[in-house]
Amino acid sequence: MKHDLFIVRHRKWFIALPVVMAVLMLLPLMKAHINPDLMDYLPEDMVSKVNLDRLEAVFGKYDPVLVLFSGEDVLRAGTLERMRLLNQTFRQSDKIDQVISLFELKNIRSEAGSMVVDPVVQSIPNTVSGREILRQSVRTNPLVYKLLVSKDFKHCLMLLNPAPKVPDKELVLFIRHVLKQYPGPEQVLVSGQPTLRYEIQRIAMRDLMILMPLGLIIMLLTLFLSFREQKGVLLPFSVVCMSIAVAMGLMPLLGFDFSLIAVLVPVLMIAIANNYGVHLITRYQELNAVHPRWGMKRIVNESVRKLYTPIILTALTTIVGVLGLLSHLLIPPRQMGIVTAAGILFALLTSLTFIPAVMSGVPKGQTSIHFGEKPTGWMGHFLAWTGRVSTGKPWMVILVFTLLVAGAGAGLSKLQVAINLEEMMPASSDLRQTMGLLNDHFGGTKSISVLFTGDIKSPRVLKEIDSFEKRAAQLPEVSNVTSLATVIHTISRSMNNPGMPGYDRIPEERQAIAQYLELYTMGGDPEDLERLVDFDYTNSVATVQFKAENFSSFKQTESGIRTIAATLPSCRLIAGQSLVEETLSAAIIKGQISSLLFALGSIIFLLWLIFRSFKAGLIGAIPLAVSLVANFGLMGWIGLRLDIATSLLSSIAIGLGVDYTIHLFWRINHELQHGKDWEDAIAYTLRSTGRGIAVNAFSVMAGFAVLLFSGLTILKAFGYLIIFSLLLCLLCALVLIPAILQLNRPSFLLKSTKAQL
Repeated sequence: MKHDLFIVRHRKWFIALPVVMAVLMLLPLMKAHINPDLMDYLPEDMVSKVNLDRLEAVFGKYDPVLVLFSGEDVLRAGTLERMRLLNQTFRQSDKIDQVISLFELKNIRSEAGSMVVDPVVQSIPNTVSGREILRQSVRTNPLVYKLLVSKDFKHCLMLLNPAPKVPDKELVLFIRHVLKQYPGPEQVLVSGQPTLRYEIQRIAMRDLMILMPLGLIIMLLTLFLSFREQKGVLLPFSVVCMSIAVAMGLMPLLGFDFSLIAVLVPVLMIAIANNYGVHLITRYQELNAVHPRWGMKRIVNESVRKLYTPIILTALTTIVGVLGLLSHLLIPPRQMGIVTAAGILFALLTSLTFIPAVMSGVPKGQTSIHFGEKPTGWMGHFLAWTGRVSTGKPWMVILVFTLLVAGAGAGLSKLQVAINLEEMMPASSDLRQTMGLLNDHFGGTKSISVLFTGDIKSPRVLKEIDSFEKRAAQLPEVSNVTSLATVIHTISRSMNNPGMPGYDRIPEERQAIAQYLELYTMGGDPEDLERLVDFDYTNSVATVQFKAENFSSFKQTESGIRTIAATLPSCRLIAGQSLVEETLSAAIIKGQISSLLFALGSIIFLLWLIFRSFKAGLIGAIPLAVSLVANFGLMGWIGLRLDIATSLLSSIAIGLGVDYTIHLFWRINHELQHGKDWEDAIAYTLRSTGRGIAVNAFSVMAGFAVLLFSGLTILKAFGYLIIFSLLLCLLCALVLIPAILQLNRPSFLLKSTKAQL
């Protein structure tokens, strides 16, 4: 073939060019950095993000680190002294803008007919009676009890809002350093969004440094066990290394930051980029075994001539599947789709040029692989079994797979979407433990803020805020609602005796409300109210804290809040970090559906074009449908939630899984064209091309297996699921599809491949 001869004649160029290109693509990596801010994963025009920015424009950015103390009694003198020293140190630091703790919040009480505003802890009690007095004071303080101190007094929160532009790493390491300076018997957990971002960055960097070398080692071992020949190991390995350099180098070159899921890019390259070389090496070993007198150049030319079309087609379908991520609402999946597709294209071109160019200049090896009627080795016996069972008992095969899909598919009704970003961390992490304690003892980890605008000191507006607070508190999952109305009610109880008209009520006169607030600021600190109302009393915010076990529970609470707010004229905005996270969850659902439909539809259409038959598209889609239904059904059965990583599963699995069917169709067509009947054509295809399919699949699964060693739970889950999905695609290609072909005998496989292309 002239094209093959051209490669052989100019082999030095086809060897040097990809190597030089890969080396040059390493240079942009020197400017790359990981961006762990999950908010940057969302489009700038997303409503929940825009609303959060509007809220922060009025009240400032509130992104605190949570320090949770746990002990037998947080009012114990030693515990309080430790928290006092920490509070003092954090207040003096230029890294902390605001400290919210028992030593900062105020207790409003009545003394001799006057209102007194004191810190919650004025002095540390050293006696049991003094501790009980303090305990009772905390219980009657709605701004502290069950917000900063748990109901059983075994847990206490300290919130540290960072100063502007302080890096997460610097902030978190400083807080941990200070905590070590003041040790104690209490368990201390550090959590919050800055901590989450820092941990993601730290673990993602660790994963990049460990998983990529580990993946390459596993791939080398897999190739060695499959081929037992040096060139069969080193050539696909070289293509993978160069493809990783190209894909990773493209990210900074295109202005993409490394996000959380960018860790998947080198793993995808390890898993995918050796596919095309694997089939060439398999074909080379087959021809070397069947035609031992052939020279290396003839084997190379014949291998490329027979395989370049199916290899190009399988690469094209993989690229189309991966590009399904472009329909994802989140930014990082789109970016990953672009660079991964580019890396696959580079791997395709390199496999069809670099590998033949190198192979044409090296001597043949002694192969131990045999392709006769009698199978050898475990893989030979396995492939022979697939031929017997798929052609001998096709109805039994179809029944088994149908039952498998039905059983697994029943779990789809149980599939849920992750709504807690902390769930991407290991269960033993501070973030996960804190999340559990907050849900159990502090009313939940979710919060929504409602902004009220107008004359906040007017009775009408303040009563609307009060009405919202009382009605929202009645929602099933809501534990606490905090607003300026809470403070006014507390002041009214201190200024009036029970039974008096003004006791525990919003005053009817604006002047009375202004007087209440003036008395509070005189006795306390005006900054105490800055999280509730702005300085000129034109904007006030009510914060609803609640639990949400799943996406539907969150939507139910959100809907209740919006229904209440819609009846209040002064309500102007509903926002919050939790709403952004809810939007992220909704984006995962939408992205999953859109990318799935795009990828699956594109694959069916491509198979239709390739084989000039819509039936080819439908049959080729069967392994994909089986694996996706079984995979997502399994997630539902075991309680694994759909998250930012597992939402990528469908596009990647579709792009990879269809490759096996294309190679199967192509070789069966070839054997039928050369006079074999259906049963013999299927059996021989499974013994020959089936080996390349199996090696390809196992090498891909081995590449993804490195994710099982990731420090991020969501990447581990992705690793398990993609391996399970590819295993099902492999079994479908080697057992189910041959059984269907044996029964159906579609006419598109009887046509000449030249007529199809």
